Amino acid sequence: MRVVKEDGTQLGIMPLKEALKIAEEMELDLVEIAPTAKPPVCKIMDYGKYRYQQSKKEKEARKKQKIINVKEIKIRPTIEEHDFQVKLKNVLRFLEDGDKVKVTVMFRGRELSHPEIAYELLNKMAQEVGSIAVVERPAKLEGRNMIMILAPKS
Repeated sequence: MRVVKEDGTQLGIMPLKEALKIAEEMELDLVEIAPTAKPPVCKIMDYGKYRYQQSKKEKEARKKQKIINVKEIKIRPTIEEHDFQVKLKNVLRFLEDGDKVKVTVMFRGRELSHPEIAYELLNKMAQEVGSIAVVERPAKLEGRNMIMILAPKS
């Protein structure tokens, strides 16, 4: 097996027992880096310190990533203009915060026989927020609800 020191210097190819002896003398661990290589590559290092540094890197990466939430706005096909504007303001606020928005039009009873009203509402919503959002999933009827998903432009 090929043995490498902690600082990257090569010690050469040697048997396992000899590599373990050298690692023990240095009071470090012998860690197999590339088991599929010919010959396999091992590194003499402080494995506990290595794992600690890896966990710190992962924690730092998690801190920097942006979590995207999906907010939902529910409306009815018979919504009045002022109520629509209030819902639109909420949608704009959610999009500016970087969240996706699921706009749901809920049907009751015979309202389901006129899905074109909901299409018009959702298209109007998409046009109003068109400057800061894109339609990720166009309006689609699912059971008694019509759903459209908006995502903020990057």
